[in-house]
Amino acid sequence: MERKVNRKITGFPTKDGAGVSLVRVLGPDTINDYDPILMLDSFDSTNPEDYTKGFPLHPHRGIETISYVYRGKMTHKDSLGNQDTIGDGEVQWMTAGSGIMHEERLPASERLLGVQLWLNLPAKDKMTAPEYNSIKNEEIQEIPLENGKLRLLAGEYKEHIGYQSKYLPLNYYDIHLDADASITIDTDEDRSIMLFTLWGEAIVSGEQIQEKTAVKLTTGDQVKIRASHKPAQILFVSSKMLDEPVAWGGPIVMNTKEELNQAFADLDQGTFIKKAIEY
Repeated sequence: MERKVNRKITGFPTKDGAGVSLVRVLGPDTINDYDPILMLDSFDSTNPEDYTKGFPLHPHRGIETISYVYRGKMTHKDSLGNQDTIGDGEVQWMTAGSGIMHEERLPASERLLGVQLWLNLPAKDKMTAPEYNSIKNEEIQEIPLENGKLRLLAGEYKEHIGYQSKYLPLNYYDIHLDADASITIDTDEDRSIMLFTLWGEAIVSGEQIQEKTAVKLTTGDQVKIRASHKPAQILFVSSKMLDEPVAWGGPIVMNTKEELNQAFADLDQGTFIKKAIEY
């Protein structure tokens, strides 16, 4: 059965961090429909003044942040002592778990184009040990399509295997289609699937989708994606719905109000991070 468009949300311009201009697509109002994806922010600018102030040091708990920078660079620094820069097609994958402090700097480049997803952690894994990983270009398979290509950022595509998510199954593809080209992707019926038009417009199961739009699909065992009369770049995200309660406060996402209050109490009392920050 072919999957159809269940809901579509086009992002709106806003600012975050120290004044980074971005397009916010998903957030607290979309939790139930897009579960387990909590947030989706998109970056697309040729003006460094839009983003070089970056995201100063801030906390996270209870989630994973997955940043994909297709064009430009992002430098990560955290309370575990990690410092790493990705760019032009690479991915940062941070597990906040029980608590981490980090900052993200966005150096000036010709163009900054990418997204950050917040992937919810299951209740049983909310307080897991924090961790940072990057997925560099040499680890990302580029699979030729008849009229385009598919970059396997994480998970599996047919016989190809990429970076494996530790807590939730996640297939994450960056699909590039030439004008009027199409692709049909077979899917597991029990997966929750979202598409995002990072650049250009697409037709999903016959429905026109404008740029910077997140599409949640109905259940089914395949989805058909086609570019419009211009090339398109579409992100495909497949995971498993958690169907768990969400208590969200700023950079912290837990399951209950009590857990959320405890997280902010830990911040106030200086006990949020168990290991000293080593910059």
